[in-house]
Amino acid sequence: MEFSEVIKNRYSVRSYKPVPVEDEKIKEILEAARLAPTACNLQPFKFVVIHTAGKEEELKRVYRGSWFSKAPVIICACAIPIAKTDALPSKNWVRTDGNVYSFLDSAIAVDHLVLAATDLGLGTCWVGAFDVKAARELLKLPDDIEPVIFIPLGYPDDKPGVKHRKPIEELVRYEHY
Repeated sequence: MEFSEVIKNRYSVRSYKPVPVEDEKIKEILEAARLAPTACNLQPFKFVVIHTAGKEEELKRVYRGSWFSKAPVIICACAIPIAKTDALPSKNWVRTDGNVYSFLDSAIAVDHLVLAATDLGLGTCWVGAFDVKAARELLKLPDDIEPVIFIPLGYPDDKPGVKHRKPIEELVRYEHY
């Protein structure tokens, strides 16, 4: 698929066929995420791949939407925030104003993952409104890892609706605001 078509075809899938996702496709989309640009190429994130079969009830604690746990695979992107003490080296880049880039870097990697999945005929949906405590428990995350976004992954069992986007004139300014 041409890249512009991938962008146009991506949509938030909320219904998945009960068909397993091939391991090779999972590896390919994770590779796309790995290749994403990050500040100073520090890649301050980890991905947790969850095969949902048998874990549906646990996953409902993380996000209550019934469609969420019906995806055959869910990937959680986790950020490695700045070290909590000065004794530990930082695993991510921090801008001079103190802005920590691990969440932004994670989002860039997830976008690569989502677009690669679309190119392979798979559907995804960004899920940020999840129960962080339940997510931490389910994934057994260490204290220094922060769950950022969940991405259900599978073959779509729905059709995209109309995309409502602001006109470009509302989003872009030239030379100054």
